[in-house]
Amino acid sequence: MKKAMFAFASEIFPEDIKRIRKKMSLTQAAFAKMLNVSVKTVERWENDGQPVTGPIVALLKILDEYPEIREEFEIPPRYFPMRLWYMYKNEVCTVIEVNEREKRVHIFNYTRDNMKRAFGKIERPTYEQYEEFLESRCFPRTRDKMKLALKELDLPFYEPLMIIEKTAGRMAEDDFWIKIER
Repeated sequence: MKKAMFAFASEIFPEDIKRIRKKMSLTQAAFAKMLNVSVKTVERWENDGQPVTGPIVALLKILDEYPEIREEFEIPPRYFPMRLWYMYKNEVCTVIEVNEREKRVHIFNYTRDNMKRAFGKIERPTYEQYEEFLESRCFPRTRDKMKLALKELDLPFYEPLMIIEKTAGRMAEDDFWIKIER
């Protein structure tokens, strides 16, 4: 078996880290958030004068070559009254913006895996498709002893969004869940 080789340096220098951050038009705080490190770590990397080593070197090389990747993962400001985060374990898969009054839905997918996307291949779901999605994350309307299940959740009637608020849309057979922001 041949040994894999990759064109990544073993270290990166402070001036290169700062250049990459500025190339991406990010503050130290935003850069730290994107890299999942503390602001103090970014400050140290940029100002310590010492080369940085470790897995961050490969990630920074990728960001230097493809700075537009930021746009693929940046969560935009909320512009509809409600936002649902469709998650797989701790991974953000789809952000769903909803205006219930106007019956409008807009989504942002953060995975290319259609099996992890809230609406699969659908890029512009209708409000009806959104309602179907919500119902798919609850027990069915036709469930035997549904009134007991609703009573356990302290709900007066079957309403998928209310059920999801109580259960986080968790199903027994998968690791997907939903966080709701109003």
